[in-house]
Amino acid sequence: MSFDATVLTMFPEAFPGPLGVSLIGTAWRERGLWTLETLDIRGFSKDKRGFLDDTPAGGGHGQVLRADVIADALDSVDRRGRPFLYMSARGRPLTQARVREWATGPGVIVLCGRFEGVDQRVLDARGFEEVSVGDAVLAGGEAAAMVAIEACVRLVPGVLGEAGSLSEESFEDGLLEHPQYTRPRSFEGLDIPEVLLSGDHKKVAAWRREMRETTTRERRPDLWEANRQLTTKGRFKPDGD
Repeated sequence: MSFDATVLTMFPEAFPGPLGVSLIGTAWRERGLWTLETLDIRGFSKDKRGFLDDTPAGGGHGQVLRADVIADALDSVDRRGRPFLYMSARGRPLTQARVREWATGPGVIVLCGRFEGVDQRVLDARGFEEVSVGDAVLAGGEAAAMVAIEACVRLVPGVLGEAGSLSEESFEDGLLEHPQYTRPRSFEGLDIPEVLLSGDHKKVAAWRREMRETTTRERRPDLWEANRQLTTKGRFKPDGD
């Protein structure tokens, strides 16, 4: 079973973008491990001029995408058990735990907003999960949709090839990834840490663990505290579960 992504957007020409390159692009175009479909929501406008939006109820700046237009577009898609995601700055943060869950399912249906957003009624009526990719506001949901889809697709078996490399990545066990090095041995006066050249696998593993803990503690104290608490209880439970 492949992972099937459907994107509802005003700008289908934005896709596939980075989803069409490298191993992820090959897994889509040549190997059929996942699929990408875009649906132009402009085609569901009820206005002869093609408008999809209207002024905010209660007044205010900008425009809001209409509930009936979005509902018609969404209802034209075969859901097949896939979750509805709406990329939104006010959504819950995208986490590796959620990505892992979606990646094991049949795929995702992603709505890309524009303007001031989407009428809340269609989000509620269709059971959308609002998802944020960071504490910043974008002009639209297309870039965020690509982030969410790529995060899922790279976990689909066979896409990246070396499954073992995924286990030590950031967030997989509550810690950020350790620093990486390769040739040349010396670069602008900076050397590869000697422990990585020692050939002692136990020392290398201990150094990497120490670096992961230090990096997490310094850069993401929220993750560090969650990891500390869950480790104290005897197990780690990824953020978002």
